[in-house]
Amino acid sequence: MSLSLDEIDLRILAEMQSDARVSNADLARLLKMAPSAMLERVKKLEQKGVIQAYTTRINAASLDLRLLAFIFVKSSEGPGNISVSKQLSKIPEVLELHHIAGEDCYLVKVRARDPQSLAQLMRDKFSKINGLLSTKTTIVLETIKETNLLPVPKTL
Repeated sequence: MSLSLDEIDLRILAEMQSDARVSNADLARLLKMAPSAMLERVKKLEQKGVIQAYTTRINAASLDLRLLAFIFVKSSEGPGNISVSKQLSKIPEVLELHHIAGEDCYLVKVRARDPQSLAQLMRDKFSKINGLLSTKTTIVLETIKETNLLPVPKTL
């Protein structure tokens, strides 16, 4: 999907990505545009699917979800079959789910309270998924950088 974005669009995206709560008036002032023109630009970016959502990033520790783990999942699915991924994506603790190349089929990012909660998640939810052959879990000891901010170029 090729979306034509100009330099103004890219500046809007850079500003909004760093602060999604920036007001339309402030954004217009920053980019030296009329507020009505800015509102129109942002609406077009939303309609094109460039801006997908406005979210709140919550500190995981504040919810007592201190354990971060990555789980490599091997499934018995043949090419084009996505039943395992559908089942994995329904698990609330699954934050990210990636179909990957290589020996394993999926890479799953999960959050849990502690190792016991992670073990219970694996026993109660992962083990019940039909077609899931095996898992390999890596527990994160320390997070150096974690972001969902994309590097927005100045021009395309």
